[in-house]
This record gives sequence, C-alpha cells and structure tokens, in this order.
Amino acid sequence: MAKGKLQLGRAVPLPKSPDDATLDAVPNPHRDTDYAVRFTAPEFTCLCPITGQPDFAHFVIDYVPAKSILESKSLKLFLASFRNHGAFHEYCTVAIGKRMAAAIKPKFLRIAGFWYPRGGIPIDVFWRTGRLPGGVTLPEPGVSPYRARG
Repeated sequence: MAKGKLQLGRAVPLPKSPDDATLDAVPNPHRDTDYAVRFTAPEFTCLCPITGQPDFAHFVIDYVPAKSILESKSLKLFLASFRNHGAFHEYCTVAIGKRMAAAIKPKFLRIAGFWYPRGGIPIDVFWRTGRLPGGVTLPEPGVSPYRARG
C-alpha cells in the first residue's frame, strides 16, 4: 500500500526523475473477482541517452489486480518523470512494468511499448509477469504495426 499520504487530491510537483516518483497502491475494491485493468499512455516521452533528443512511445499497460490497484494520478506523474530522463526504449518499457509490478503485486501485468522510429526503425518492447487468470478477457493492445501509427 502507499506509504504516507496519497498523491490523489492534492498538489504534487512533477518528480525530477523516475527514481524520485512514487506509485500509489490502493485497496482493490473487488478482491473476490478477477478482472483486467488497462492504462493507455499514447504520449509518453523520454530522452535518447546518447543524443539527448526526445523519444516518443505509446504504452498499453494491462494488469489483473490482486490486493491492490494502481492509483492513476501517481502513474501519470511517474510516466511524466521520464520526460527529462535519458534511457533506451528497452530500459524504459521494462522498468515501468517492473515498478508497477513491485508497487501493486498484480496477478498478471503486461506492458507494450510502441516506440516511434528513430533512424527509420520503430522499436516495440513487450514485457509481462504473472499468469493471466482463466476467464479474464484481455484484448489485444490495439496499436498497429508502424505505418505512421495513425
């Protein structure tokens, strides 16, 4: 669960880096039911660690909660903390998934990072943990292979 006071409902400055960000967990209101939650972040940005130029991604994050769910404001602040952070696509995608999994300990979590091209090559990164419980519907991410991602 969240340590201290939740970020929800109060003014919170943008974390200076992903390491400074906090992901808030709150009690799952339906612990007796398996269901999927989807977060979509179509405007993620970070910096190339070599050139310092901006990189852009469209994230689709699905999870099946156990005891906790992730509070969305804390996720927004966490994702925004990457804006001035230099890291490769693979690092960002997997690090986000691992931090979420550590914060809420879901039954299942899948993150799909669809990165816009640099040098003409889009890099899509996928990571998952846990097993999808039987009976839970998990739609496809719904992001097309690169053709201007539109």
